[in-house]
Order: sequence, then structure tokens, then C-alpha cells
Amino acid sequence: MSNNQDESKIRRALLISFTVSVVVLVMAAGFFMFRGKEAPVAIVIESDVMTPIAVPQPSIPALPFTDITAASGVDFVHENGAYGARMLPETMGGGVAFFDYELDGFQDLLLINSSPWPWQPSDTDGYSRLYRGNGDGTFEDVTEAAGLAFAMYGMGVAVGDYDGDGWSDLFITAVGENKLLRNNKGSGFEDVTAAQNVAGTSDAWSTSAAFFDYDNDGDLDLFVCNYVAWSREINESVDYRLTGLGPAYGPPSDFAGTNAYLYRNDRGVFTDVSLEAGIHVQSEATAIPVGKGLAVHPVDLNADGWLDIVVANDTVQNFIYINQQGSGFVESGVSSGLAFDNGGLATGAMGIDAAYYANDERLGIVIGNFANEMSSFYVARTGVFSDDAVVTGIGAASRRALTFGLIFLDVDLDGRLDLLAANGHVEPEINRVQTSQHYAQPLQLFWNCGADCTRQYLLAEAPLEGASFVGRGASYADIDNDGDLDVVVTQVGGPAVLLRNDQNTGNHWVRIELDAQQVIGADVTLRVGDVEQRRVVMPSRSYLSQVELPLSFGLGSAEMVDEVTVTWPDGATQIWRNLGVDRIHWLQRD
Repeated sequence: MSNNQDESKIRRALLISFTVSVVVLVMAAGFFMFRGKEAPVAIVIESDVMTPIAVPQPSIPALPFTDITAASGVDFVHENGAYGARMLPETMGGGVAFFDYELDGFQDLLLINSSPWPWQPSDTDGYSRLYRGNGDGTFEDVTEAAGLAFAMYGMGVAVGDYDGDGWSDLFITAVGENKLLRNNKGSGFEDVTAAQNVAGTSDAWSTSAAFFDYDNDGDLDLFVCNYVAWSREINESVDYRLTGLGPAYGPPSDFAGTNAYLYRNDRGVFTDVSLEAGIHVQSEATAIPVGKGLAVHPVDLNADGWLDIVVANDTVQNFIYINQQGSGFVESGVSSGLAFDNGGLATGAMGIDAAYYANDERLGIVIGNFANEMSSFYVARTGVFSDDAVVTGIGAASRRALTFGLIFLDVDLDGRLDLLAANGHVEPEINRVQTSQHYAQPLQLFWNCGADCTRQYLLAEAPLEGASFVGRGASYADIDNDGDLDVVVTQVGGPAVLLRNDQNTGNHWVRIELDAQQVIGADVTLRVGDVEQRRVVMPSRSYLSQVELPLSFGLGSAEMVDEVTVTWPDGATQIWRNLGVDRIHWLQRD
């Protein structure tokens, strides 16, 4: 897409907002299955009366990716159990995690699956799959040897060393009871769910989860999002339909909300402290839970040294839980400016990520939204967030996409964080009632062009030209040890897609691996000259997914790193100077 086309799209989006009736029509079209049992066909008219103004912009570099799924040995195909009755969980897909489960220095790959419905006969096992990485972009299926050959209607995954033995453990969320799996020093995983009492209730629908240390006691606590109150019987009673087409997947709007779980870790033993810690959010009028959580990201929003929690809620207000220095949380989404969009409306929020995207003090929180809603790009200013989706350049280009997983990563190693979005609709027949929408949609890659541009982000060519996916989870890792970040995207009811980053800019890089008992939440700042890049070790990102623990920094043409400052999770700080480029640096805690 050319820059002039991008400018034209932005101006058209702004012009549409001038006519309230057209806006309402667009929103109705995008949410037809969320607003009633019968939905009329809507016609969306866009105007081109404004002539785009040419604004000089930097040229977007070539950002090539290659689909290496078949060659890599990854043969995972997601099972959603769909059989025609349109059960809502069938639309949501499975998550993915990159992590090093056996500590050999190579990133392994876990893909979460959903089992067939128990009331429907099927020959599919529905097992999740663990692939051991060989460090060269190829993988070997070790699911059975690792003790993961079991069925559940899985959703998401969190990775963290909850027992402090140095090995990454797994928490898998599900429709129904969740599972905690302890890593037996790389030889496999042991189910310790019952002993730790973290299954949740059998009628819950858990989605994204995160390990993090909310009380700064040195061990990892666990936060678990729950989506809506759902059952087969509730789903069948709703009976959503598309005009002229029959049954359709319904929205979350007619399903009751739920409360999330917060489990406090006390030296390897979990206790459910959700209620007493202030995690439950209920309607004042009805006392019914408000939350419909799909994604979570822990981040220190007020720089007080205590991790807060941001939750993306689908069709209801987003939550910000402000940490009260370990004693609990206060939900402050509305007063913080992140609960709603600029029009004061809740969005169909799916995935989430956060980053210091401009290499300054500004924290950006990006949330992928439903079709005909722009993805949100909240920027913190004096403690209050404003949605800068249009200003930053992602607004107009993201409006038609239905975005689930999205992640910040430096694709071209120029020292600026780009943004990748995995898109895909929830209704397979959407194109028959809304011609501007498609079930499978292209990935989107927004290139960060820096401070000298009119807008921070420009839409680059799709990572795979001409390819579309029913995208859900997205994650990254350096799977072939060449310094740049490769990507995996999951599809609902389809194969996972592994994309090798084949950028050839010649830019330098470093990867930082922290050596300490507990590194999640560590804050790392890298300085080259007067430019500082800041990253936080937090694998829980995107949608239902986890990224690798090592941190990757693009350096552009720089041939030396002047300084790296690490603030460990307990607040202690260390500094390393004059680090070489194009290599991995292991930084050990004193």
C-alpha cells in the first residue's frame, strides 16, 4: 500500500465520523451478530470527496517473511469441535507459547488445542502439541514424551517458573477446568492442578492468563481471565441467526459476565485471593459480574515498582487494576481513560500488548478490536490514557480488520518497535451478508518510522502477500538464532503458521537473557548514544499467548552498546557497559 493511499484512508475515516447516521450503520453492520437474532444486510458507503494531500514519508523497507511451517516439522491443526450448531467457543481459537522447556538454549513451541465436544462423536484427539526446537528453525513433536497427550477444550497458556526451581511451568486455560503442569527438570510435565487448587470451576470459561509477582515477594502469582457465563444449554437458547442463512455464532452481549481469578503464590503454594484482592468487578445496579476478559497484560502503569494489570474485555469496559503495593487492587479503567473508546463506547476487545514504542517515556497499550472498529492505541499522558489510534497511524488501516493477537516487535532491527496484527472474523459466512468482510483476513504489519514521520506507524506490505488467515494467537521468538524475530500465528479450526523473518537490512542486534531465579517483570533499558530502548520481561502478550523470555534489541548501524541497565523485579539495579553486537549476552544477577 502506498503512503498516499494510507493518507486517503485516514481522511475517509475522519469524514465518515462527520455523518452520525453512517457511523451507526457501519457499527450495526460490524456487530450484526451482536445486536439481535435477525440482522438486516447493511450497505456501507464511503466518500472520496476529499483529495489526499501528499506528505513526504520515509520508504518502508522490505520486510519479508517466509512460510516455513511444512519444512519446520510443525504439523499442528487446531480442532474447534464445530459441527454446525454454532457453539460460541468454536470461534475463539487456541493460544501459543514460545519457551525453552528443557533449558538447551533453543526456543520450543507449544500450541493449544481444543477437544471435540463430548456429545459429538469424533476421531480427533484434540491434544495440544509441544514441539522441541532444534535451533535452526526446525522442530520435533515431543508431546507424548513430555506428558502432554491429554484432551481438554483448551484456550490459552501462561508460562512461568511458579515453584522457583529454574524450569518453566505451564498453566493451560480451558472451557471447563484449567490445568497447572509442573516442569520435571526438562523430562516432562506433571499435572499438579488438584494439589494447587487452581482448576477453577467446572462451568467457567477461562481465556488468557499471566504469571507475575504482584506482591513483590519473589515468587510468581497467577492471574486468569474468564470470559462469559456459557453452557451448551445457554448457547442453544440464544439461537442467533443470520438473515437468510440460518444459525450464526452469537455475541457475548447476551451472555452474563464473569469474574477473573487471582491466585497468590506463597512459596510454591497457591491461594485464591480474587475477592479479597479487589479483582471482582460487579454492576452496582445488578450485582452481576461485569468482566468478559479475553486478554491480560501486567505492567507497572504508575512507575511505583508494583505491577498493575490491564484486561481487555469484549463489548464491556476494559479494566485497569492499580496495585495497592501488594495489598490488593483498585479497578480504575474509567478514571484512567482506558475503559472505553474516544466516543465513550466499549469495544469488542480481543488481544493486547504494551510497549515504550517511541523510545521515550510514553507507554502505549494497543488493543485489537472487532470488525469496523479501529484497534485502540492508548498512550499514557500524566497518568491518563488517550486513544491515539488515528494519530499514530494504525486507526484507519485497522478499522475493517477483526484483530485478535497483536504484538510489538522490531522486525527490521532498526531500533524501533513495529506492530504485527493477526486478523480473522468469527463468522464463516460473514462475506455473504457484508461484502466488505471476510472470514480469513491478511496479517497486518505496521512499520515504526520514527519521530520524523507524520505518523509513527505506516502500514507495510502484508507479511505474506496474497495470503489470508483466520488468525487468533500470535507470538514471536528467534527460532533460528540469526538475531531477528520469527513469528507464529494460530488459526481457529486450521493449521498454525510459522513465519521465518528474512529481513536483510544489515542492521545489528543484541539479545539479552537474564540469569536470575525470577526474571518476569524485570525492566531493561539499552542505550546507544542518546537513544534509549526500554523493554520489560513479560511473556504474557497478544491473545491467549506467550512470547519468549529473552529480549531482542535492534541496533541499526550501531557497532557497540554503550550501556544496559537492568532493574530486577525486586527493585535492585545493575549496569553493564560496552557490550558487543550481533550476539547473545547473559546478564547474571549479583
